[in-house]
Amino acid sequence: MSETLEESLQRLFGFSTFREGQRAALTALEAGQDTLAVLPTGAGKTLIYQLYGYRHPGCVVVISPLLALMNDQVDRMRMAGIRQVAAITSLTSYAERQVILQHLGDYRFLFLSPEMLAQPQMLTRIQQLTVSLLVVDEAHCIVQWGPDFRPEYLLLGAIRDRLRQPLTLLLTATADRQTRQEITKQMRVTPTVVAESVNRPNVFLDVERVNDETEKQERLLALVSQLAQPGVVYFSSKQQATDTADWLRDKTGLPIAAYHAGLSSEDRFKIQQQFMAGDLAVICATSAFGMGIDKNDVRFVIHYHLPADLGSYAQEMGRAGRDGQPSVAILLYAPGDERLPRALNEANRPDETTIQRFYARPAAFSVDDPGIALLTFYRNHGISAGAVSALFARREQERARALQQMLGYVRTTDCLRHNWLQAFDETAPAHDATTCCAPADVSVDLAALGLQQTQQPVAAAPLSDWRERLAALFLSNN
Repeated sequence: MSETLEESLQRLFGFSTFREGQRAALTALEAGQDTLAVLPTGAGKTLIYQLYGYRHPGCVVVISPLLALMNDQVDRMRMAGIRQVAAITSLTSYAERQVILQHLGDYRFLFLSPEMLAQPQMLTRIQQLTVSLLVVDEAHCIVQWGPDFRPEYLLLGAIRDRLRQPLTLLLTATADRQTRQEITKQMRVTPTVVAESVNRPNVFLDVERVNDETEKQERLLALVSQLAQPGVVYFSSKQQATDTADWLRDKTGLPIAAYHAGLSSEDRFKIQQQFMAGDLAVICATSAFGMGIDKNDVRFVIHYHLPADLGSYAQEMGRAGRDGQPSVAILLYAPGDERLPRALNEANRPDETTIQRFYARPAAFSVDDPGIALLTFYRNHGISAGAVSALFARREQERARALQQMLGYVRTTDCLRHNWLQAFDETAPAHDATTCCAPADVSVDLAALGLQQTQQPVAAAPLSDWRERLAALFLSNN
């Protein structure tokens, strides 16, 4: 194509310059190089494959982890005037699916989950397409979810081979060196890596230690009442997200709603749209909320429960302050909070006795149980009981290490930013830790940092004034 990348960007999207990482990733793809792009939340990763898809004939096949994320991407693209786009999901009606399949060659962008793509009939149809680009969005899910939650992610490398190894783009917001190596190993690629720093200088990092659940609730109420809005509070429990949303709404009078996978797709869509439109001040959410949510003015992210690893934490806290304005990420920690992620890690993973009994008599077990469904998958793909046991043991060790790293972050008395960046193989630039982070034993003055509610929101301040405050209070980009 004779048109330059900048000319295509201007013509198709109306932008005159790329965000950091976008051009480097596109340049690698234009040179025919498989690419792993590790770009922070809000960096505009979707633009990379959209622009590439416009510049090259064929279909861009996007593997995406969540129904809400796929539907959101399709809706956004259609609203932007892109009509040659479709998603086939478990919620797609039979009639609509048949229409899509009948016109499959007409689509420039097609969104599928790993489970949908792995279905033999669907894979056969995709093999008939000219795939200009295979995209794995949220590629860290290959590592985080593949072994013991959604094993179809582990088939993507073999599926790529069956699609005749199309040019491949792997997208994620956070991946340390080990995660990158595992992604590329599973996908059977040797990609060009385009990586930007995970550092978010405008997001103040804070860990607050409390003594028990009652004190944690009281502190959450105080923070939600004081902090500039909108904000997101993350929970590991769907029920607690719902109960706390109701309790906070009653206590504060603020418009607050819960968001989790237990809600209907219609309810999740409505809540998401209300939050995007500014009709909700706070969302109490599980990890089901956030991927692909393009809301730039989230002022705070609070974690009520301890995340299982720093990668998940970075994904979720990275939804604060995407507009570059002062924001805060607060983690509330009470002694013993690590018990919940440990229990959740083990919840769906069958123990050694169950593995041996299942492989001896699989018909005696119900596949309605998530753990048995996982074993059924491995057995159907020729994986022995011994290999499954070894896989689960290795995964347990990896998650134990990740949780210990998370606890190291929570318990440090040193600079949180240094600790956090070190986990992603980065060195923190010189900075004044008192203006960008507060470990658990250090109190933070939210008002002094411009993070409290005000009569006029921070966003309404003149740009020059905001830049001066940012330079004075937060780590400089220089």
